[in-house]
Amino acid sequence: MTDQAVGGAPGRSLGEVGASQFYGRQRELKALRADIERTGLDTLTGRKAPRARVLLIAGKPGSGRTALAEELAGRLAGDYPDGVFRVRLTEPGGDPVPTGRAAQDLLAALGVAEPPGADDDELGSLVRAAFEGRRALLLLDDAVDAEQVDPLLPDNPDILVVGVSRGPLTGIPDVRPCTVGGLDPKSAIELLTAFTGSVRVTVDPQAAETLAEECGGLPAALVLAGGWLAARPKASVADLAKRLRALTGDPVGRAFTLVHESLSPTAARILRHLCLAPLGRADAHTASALAGCSVSAADTTLADFAALGLVRETPGGDGQYELPAHLVPLLRAELEERDRPAEVQLARARMLERTVRLLQSSRAVTEPEGSAARRKLAGLPRALRFPNAATAAAWLDSRRPVLLAAARLAVADGELDTLARRLIAALVRALAAHRGAEAAAPDLYGLHRLVLDVAERRGLHRERAAALLNLADLDARTGRAEDALLRYRSALAAGREANDPYAIGRAMESVGGTYQELGDWQRAGDWYGRALAQRLARDERADQARLYGRLGAVHTYAGRYGEALRNWRAAAAGYRRLDDLPGHARALSEAARVQEYAGRPEECLRTCEEAVEWARRAQDVRLQAALQLRLADTLDRLGDPAAARLHRSAAERLLGGESSAYEIRSASVED
Repeated sequence: MTDQAVGGAPGRSLGEVGASQFYGRQRELKALRADIERTGLDTLTGRKAPRARVLLIAGKPGSGRTALAEELAGRLAGDYPDGVFRVRLTEPGGDPVPTGRAAQDLLAALGVAEPPGADDDELGSLVRAAFEGRRALLLLDDAVDAEQVDPLLPDNPDILVVGVSRGPLTGIPDVRPCTVGGLDPKSAIELLTAFTGSVRVTVDPQAAETLAEECGGLPAALVLAGGWLAARPKASVADLAKRLRALTGDPVGRAFTLVHESLSPTAARILRHLCLAPLGRADAHTASALAGCSVSAADTTLADFAALGLVRETPGGDGQYELPAHLVPLLRAELEERDRPAEVQLARARMLERTVRLLQSSRAVTEPEGSAARRKLAGLPRALRFPNAATAAAWLDSRRPVLLAAARLAVADGELDTLARRLIAALVRALAAHRGAEAAAPDLYGLHRLVLDVAERRGLHRERAAALLNLADLDARTGRAEDALLRYRSALAAGREANDPYAIGRAMESVGGTYQELGDWQRAGDWYGRALAQRLARDERADQARLYGRLGAVHTYAGRYGEALRNWRAAAAGYRRLDDLPGHARALSEAARVQEYAGRPEECLRTCEEAVEWARRAQDVRLQAALQLRLADTLDRLGDPAAARLHRSAAERLLGGESSAYEIRSASVED
């Protein structure tokens, strides 16, 4: 069974956890369990509904609604052998998570690859398909409305969905919300006791009841009150109740105010700045950059905050802490009131700069010993270095949601575009180095879109062209040829505005390649010709040789063998001038193929023999073997089976036990 938390969702909220226990809510748990079977039936027919069953837990932030959902999921996990999956649908600051991003997080947890650039409908379909045939539990935390939830509901009645929201999700049929408020007095006092110990509660039980009332029974307020008392062994429960009574506002806000004002000025400033952390998550590096203090001091401060109930450690023990979502708006209000905008922006810039350096370090450790990147890595402070590639990969994997969120926030800020571009570039390189371009493609697609946003906002035509080319390449790779074509043309326009010869040439060639993919040989040849003219004007010989080959290929497909042969011979000559022996041999082999198609076997035989000799000089064994097979086929057509057998035997000897000669005939020649 799997137990997946995605999108920054917590393993369990501090709202009802003290001393690793869950307090109260037995009536709600009983009602929810009783609702499971009822919500699994169609209300008219009494048969199983065709979609997942939905339970809903509703309550204000800080009421312990997520903790109740987690407790329910934990108790039901044994009934759902295919796993428990979680996704948060609201950012810590209150913004709804786009449905597409929530679907991406779920697909990652389900181990399902997504096509880069897929739209919301396609991602939703993939989620539903991934849940087919499974018996699993899906926890949708902090949903905003039914429109956000509905696309994620699997069409599988064996899936149980537990939703958490502020109120009813009108629009999803047959769902009765289980509304939670404060804990009962007994459970509230038990939660306080987990922080304070039994003595202070026992000596003044009335004060404990009063404190629970001042906290409204809300777990979030009780945790803050308990943390405040735990940090002050000599303070009485009655004194805390009196202090809270003197403050105004709701229970969670009053408890937060009390704790915040009790901190030292430095600690309070660090706490306020934590609300700038992406997804409300911070490790010692993030906290240290935000506060401008040492990493060790930030680590100690985060541990102190955890003891006070201000942050919680994320599951996995990787050094990350998370702000409870209900505290983020309170911290932002304090930040706006107490900290100058310039200081806040400086803290944000320090955090992004630290992230850039860590990403650069994580990529550098994958480079060979003695490389420039490794030498640069050795000059970094020890705290910014990774001991090996495996450690860096684990760090990147565990921080991936936070890093992607950091890139989005940096771009949305609008005032830190230079840092945003550096951050995205470092993240792209790190993801490609550790995960590979193919596995990282969905993330890279989103990052290139962010680069495009910045480039368009700032009028950076060169960067705009590069982003469009990257996005178009990913579109083309996933079969969206028409989308790719539009982006390549836009990249060409941006390249011309930037007067960037590389972008212009690359875009023209890519337009040609897309038309070739669509089977439009005429347009493909036209665009390859334009790209070739540019390369000839700039005397870019390697590109000229490649483009002659691409022109040769489209003319071959179109059946224009004379044009094809001229271009392949031009490509062969270009590669020979570059002293590229394998390229020269392959171009000759393609020329031989054209002669074969044109019904000129004697010429094909001579060209093949020439290509075999160049492949031998290039020490390209696979190409040499493939050409030997082509020679054999040509000799068969010329009525010389004995010579054909000799060439086939030579091909088999060249390959040895690597693979069948016939398996590589086309692949090797066309590489």
